[in-house]
Amino acid sequence: MAPSKDNDFDNADPRLLARIAANPASRRRFIGGGAAAAAALVLGPSFLAACGSKSSSGGGSTAAAAPSDDGSPATGTLRISNWPLYMADGFVAAFQKASGLTVDYKEDFNDNEEWFAKNKDPLSRKQDIGADLVVPTQFMAARLNGLGWLNPINHDRVKNFTNLRPDLLNASIDPGRKFSAPYMSGMTALAYNKAATGRPITTIDDLWDPAFKGKVSLLSDMQDGLGMLMLSQGSSLEEPTEQTVQKAVDLVKEQKDKGQIRRFTGNDYADDLAAGNIAIAQAYSGDVVQLKADNPDLDFVVPESGGTWFIDTQVIPYTTQNQKAAEEWINYVYDKPNYAKLVAFTQYVPVLADMVDELNKIDPKLGANPLISPPQATLDKLKSWAALTDEQTQAFNTAYAAVTGS
Repeated sequence: MAPSKDNDFDNADPRLLARIAANPASRRRFIGGGAAAAAALVLGPSFLAACGSKSSSGGGSTAAAAPSDDGSPATGTLRISNWPLYMADGFVAAFQKASGLTVDYKEDFNDNEEWFAKNKDPLSRKQDIGADLVVPTQFMAARLNGLGWLNPINHDRVKNFTNLRPDLLNASIDPGRKFSAPYMSGMTALAYNKAATGRPITTIDDLWDPAFKGKVSLLSDMQDGLGMLMLSQGSSLEEPTEQTVQKAVDLVKEQKDKGQIRRFTGNDYADDLAAGNIAIAQAYSGDVVQLKADNPDLDFVVPESGGTWFIDTQVIPYTTQNQKAAEEWINYVYDKPNYAKLVAFTQYVPVLADMVDELNKIDPKLGANPLISPPQATLDKLKSWAALTDEQTQAFNTAYAAVTGS
């Protein structure tokens, strides 16, 4: 269904476009595969069997063949499945007006693993899943691609692919972005309350300062929770092993047993952080944009040893009923003035390069915000996990869940 709030996106009040959704990072709650261990327990061996281990390659031999393209324009209806609070008011209506297409837009993607469990059987039988374009997190896109369940994206129809950040275009998880088009990215690092810490926070070791005993929170998602800890231990996220993951888990257990860690959270650390009940929290950059606006004592820092990226992607299932319309949508999203309006709404880090000027046209504060337009020194410290096999996902999540209790 198309949004009904606003039918004239191009003339929308820039202040409205710049506002932050009530909970802009709520769709981060299960991101990164943290629910995989629980899903495996609920769904049993068939869950892992359906996934297979080829998803680690991001491009298995079963990849779908490119659909034929006669060069004619897209027509008909485009069905999109996206996360809640991830679309600017009026954006869909503006696309419909510009393209002549009809969009059936649903905010029904709430959890990567939940979505996979629901759709794996029809996808395995190549049955329509009711969506022509879906927005999974990058690790899930790699899994789907490894299973051969994604159509290649025809770059001839997505001319604006040239606007993509080079680091994302050349990512090892999908070189050249043949199967996945990044939608939004964000940083996972540390947020702290300066009134509670009494000093700047710069390293992972600051989490373990006895002065903050019982005032530290870690993320319950395995990749988001362990990634920056592994980096601080000199471990690689590009080549993780059970040993390097367990080393980080052991550190968490040690600090939990000491009473250093108050609790493990989704993105529900905000109130405690603002109140000072938590002095330092592992946090998502999109959250802290809003929190910092309301409370100047809060700050966000990528520790010296590094933080992690999260990336959500647009993909076209091989069961799509309208390949051309999906590609036209991606091209529209990748137009910089259009994309700036999405970033103004979500407050995440753009996946397109050189967005500061377009963001400043909406609100100069957007382009100047280091949580939306990070400086190069920050970008250099951010790493991404490799695509994990399902066996790795289960093993790593199980190890971390044994400590977090999730």
